[in-house]
Amino acid sequence: MKKTMISLCVVTSYAACAQAATTQSFSSVQTDMFAQKGSVSQAWGDYDNDGDLDYLISIKGGEVRLYRNDNGMFVSVGAELGLPVSGDQIRGVSWGDYDNDGYLDIIGGSNEYPFASRSYVWHNQQGKGFKEVGVETGLANHGRISRQTNWVDVNNDGQLDVYAADRAGANALFYNQDGKFIPAGSESKVYDVRWTVGACWFDIDSDGDLDLFLANQNGQTDAVARNDQGIFTDIAKELGMEQSGRSRAEGGVGCAVGDFNNDGHLDLYVATYGLNLLYQNNGDGSFTEVGKTMGVQEPDHTVAAAWGDYDNDGLLDLIAVGYHKVDGVSEPYGKLYHNTGSGFAVDERFPELITAGDHGVEWVDYNNDGALDLSVTDGYGDTGGHFVFRNHLEDEATARMLSILVTDSNGHYTQAGAEVRFYNQTGEILGTRMVSTGGGYNAQSARPVYFAAPELAPVKVKVRFMGKAEPVEVTLSPDEFSHRPYVIQRPE
Repeated sequence: MKKTMISLCVVTSYAACAQAATTQSFSSVQTDMFAQKGSVSQAWGDYDNDGDLDYLISIKGGEVRLYRNDNGMFVSVGAELGLPVSGDQIRGVSWGDYDNDGYLDIIGGSNEYPFASRSYVWHNQQGKGFKEVGVETGLANHGRISRQTNWVDVNNDGQLDVYAADRAGANALFYNQDGKFIPAGSESKVYDVRWTVGACWFDIDSDGDLDLFLANQNGQTDAVARNDQGIFTDIAKELGMEQSGRSRAEGGVGCAVGDFNNDGHLDLYVATYGLNLLYQNNGDGSFTEVGKTMGVQEPDHTVAAAWGDYDNDGLLDLIAVGYHKVDGVSEPYGKLYHNTGSGFAVDERFPELITAGDHGVEWVDYNNDGALDLSVTDGYGDTGGHFVFRNHLEDEATARMLSILVTDSNGHYTQAGAEVRFYNQTGEILGTRMVSTGGGYNAQSARPVYFAAPELAPVKVKVRFMGKAEPVEVTLSPDEFSHRPYVIQRPE
């Protein structure tokens, strides 16, 4: 296996950092099994509660394929568990425990023009199968041309609500009332009619509830919807984030939330058809667009992006995937951006990572070895596929990885949007991660947050939950660092 040099230091020069004597490589796993043409959306979640993350894929033709993860080996089990093998094309898949029974459920949205589209909900039967309950739950949402679907607790009542982006109609918010979903009233002002693809929720104004960013297509402006007790106000223009003046060929597609400069504030990357955007959070509710300055603006048909510290140096790196035209044919085209501490440098050492996928993308430690692996999907390519690349890092690097699983007081995965901050022994902020509210391409994984400490020394972990819950603090010593998730529960 070829080894490539990579740095584990935090420096301002990527060229200097790349000279460090640490080896790293990526290898594609179970490639033949994953080479399925027309793979679109992907998400990771532990459907059977066995402690490792399983792999969910939507495939053109209507199949929703689920791979059970057996200690790092994948077995296709979706069909036998009741997931569809044909039918409406499912354009997005998201994991969330909507009935708070401790088992992750799935929502998928179809993409059939003009009238067949709707949303589907597969209720997890305690890890033994899935039953479709979209109509019964009130989430069928007939007529929807589906894109991003988010499981988020918008009103902080302890139950996961649903936000459904629509590529050709009004987006919709559904409030969860004990497992039944009720559309939010028109007074909420949440029914944006722009053509939305990406939707990212995070607490933009630090008031304890989740606000919303919308990446809108076909030349339309983006939105920043501030949540004020269930009433939403679009403040994108006043924040300088609306991107007016786009041509019809331009627009937002995907969005990804992450603290790239480790200042404790969550930043936002927006993948676009056009110039990609990086909004740096100023910590006072405002943002500065720094995509060109930081070296991540390069335009093309960028579809999705994901933050992840792939070399465990303590800084979030970025991968952006999409496609470009070669002789009229769409080919995968992406960029792997290494975070140098003062900007981003294109990392060309792993071409396999940026030429395999054009839609879905996620960093995840699927085998619990302390190194972030990469999964991608190829929806347009002739060969296609949903590929998983295992990350091989040396023990010194993987030993500093912390994996934190944030749950409610029952131990259930319902805390999307919770903020996890890491501090050193003197109280200095080391970085922030957020429990996923959705990302990649029309997907939402249910996974731990990952953080690589800069050194083997005690780390204080502080979790800020949405709503009025008190923060939870724990201090982990190096001998408590574990690749298996350390669980932090919301206080009752």
